[in-house]
Amino acid sequence: MRLRTLTLAAASGAALLAAGMLPAHASAGPAARTAPASAQEGSVSAADLLAKVKSCSQISNGKYKTDDETSATVPVCGKNGAVFWKADMDIDCDGQRTTNCNEDRDPWYQDDTAFHQSDGKPLKAESLPYVVVPSSSSIWNYSGAGIKGGGVVAVIYNNKVEYAVVGDTGPTKIIGEASYATAKALGIDPDPATGGADSGVTYILFKNSKVSPIESHSAAVSLGDQLAKQFIANN
Repeated sequence: MRLRTLTLAAASGAALLAAGMLPAHASAGPAARTAPASAQEGSVSAADLLAKVKSCSQISNGKYKTDDETSATVPVCGKNGAVFWKADMDIDCDGQRTTNCNEDRDPWYQDDTAFHQSDGKPLKAESLPYVVVPSSSSIWNYSGAGIKGGGVVAVIYNNKVEYAVVGDTGPTKIIGEASYATAKALGIDPDPATGGADSGVTYILFKNSKVSPIESHSAAVSLGDQLAKQFIANN
């Protein structure tokens, strides 16, 4: 399975390169094809963003679990212009059926997402980097905190920054989930059944932001870079 996943990631990396989605300075060599996530999205470094989220001013009424079987240890934290949390990454493959996101590949597959493309269709987890927020509950209400569907998220892992959108909602007591495409871009195994990262993922969600159209990743990167610079300046 892992060999097949790497092969698919390589093919996807070549497709992204061909589509002009990688930055101009990204190498077109073998390393770029097998690990498209090595390119930095935007101009703000992971280190600069992480330096601003070292301490947590908790805004959630409680803490979240990262999985059903774990204890609740993850708070939602507030900063000027953003909220953030540090958790794991489970893989969300929900939305439109694609080669790697369907009932056969994902035991928990659902054919819809909480937020939809501009044409009304569900999002495509395999190709669109998006993040899952916990459904509103007594622990925390994302919309009350200025977080919207299509809002920009900076996802940081292993010194890499990937810009995503708020694309789906999840369980009320669990946090730490993102789409197949988000994981793949960050070098995380995107297999919905066996992939993901156990820890080390930081999610910074920018308040009152919205990518239009939600399915445009390039728009998310452009807006995300602007908001990340503001975040650095204001915190």
